[in-house]
Amino acid sequence: MRIRRITAYRVELPLHEGTYKWSGGKSVSVFDSTIVAVETDEGLVGHGEVCPLGPFYLPAYAAGARAGIAELGPHLIGEDPLQLGRLNQRMDAALQGHAYVKSAIDIACWDILGQAAGHPVCILLGGRYGEDFVLYRAISQEAPEAMARRVTGYRAEGYRRFQLKVGGDPLEDIERIRQVAAELKPGDRLVADANTGWLMHDALRVVRAVRDIDVYIEQPCKSYEECLTVRRHCDHPFVLDEVIDSMTPLLRGHTDRAMDVVNIKISKFGGLTRARQARDLCVSLGIAMTIEDSWGGDITTAAIAHLAHSTPTDMLFTSTDFNSYVTVSTAEGAPQRQGGRMSASTAPGLGVKPRMDVLGKPVVIVE
Repeated sequence: MRIRRITAYRVELPLHEGTYKWSGGKSVSVFDSTIVAVETDEGLVGHGEVCPLGPFYLPAYAAGARAGIAELGPHLIGEDPLQLGRLNQRMDAALQGHAYVKSAIDIACWDILGQAAGHPVCILLGGRYGEDFVLYRAISQEAPEAMARRVTGYRAEGYRRFQLKVGGDPLEDIERIRQVAAELKPGDRLVADANTGWLMHDALRVVRAVRDIDVYIEQPCKSYEECLTVRRHCDHPFVLDEVIDSMTPLLRGHTDRAMDVVNIKISKFGGLTRARQARDLCVSLGIAMTIEDSWGGDITTAAIAHLAHSTPTDMLFTSTDFNSYVTVSTAEGAPQRQGGRMSASTAPGLGVKPRMDVLGKPVVIVE
């Protein structure tokens, strides 16, 4: 089997709640997503998706994904999409870095592998653990009382894990954490996610001020070293996210005891192949994980679901359902939230069929 054609589509994904806000005044109202189709000479077609959270969050941006696919695609024509290790080596040789560019192509090839094998991707990634898995709900940054009010509505939708967007003024963030924590019920979990937004001295002020609250602290500062300093002065469970983009920080973090939980974002690792390697390393080291991506719609959510569902239940801290945040559905068969939980498709591959009327005409064609 050989790759004969790669196409990319641009899709806008507006949000149900209008905007999504996080640290430093950053916000997005419409996500710019890229969906990739990898076609083979035997008629199988796989799909993947990459959706950066704007150009100001990580070293990734939507137009860059499409430009990178146009640059990388010609090097992959004629390659076997089933040989994923070799394919990733080929991508790395043809384009240094830019993991997010490679992510949608790698996911699409996993979709092809699943279809060819007649199995859902989660089975190929290690097996299906349980009937479903737990989700979190991100609470967009607002005034403390408004964020606290969100908890009741999200809990009514079935969520029991809440990721509170902080990383602003430390005094207001302390109040955000306190007011949201006051709304929690037994069994709920709260994560205060600063998304690198605090300076180290402000992060230390916040963790000291909320020492009496049961809350996880996530990525308080920009650098690994700053986060490690906060961790060493913090009594709370600690999560690293933005600095976790390869095996090296995972191993360093384990050695330094820098975190209790890590976030594995598929596109930061370059797709499911490398994200699975990171997942399996965390399982071996006993590091709990949130399995997710930077953002996306139905196809990203499907990829997340397969990686999350194939993760041992006790090692999966939580996961996410991005397709429930947006107003546009890009594929049939995508997993849907059921009472704050989700399950991966049992159909071969990712189990999704793109809605071509939504995708429209391709913006990149390589053949």
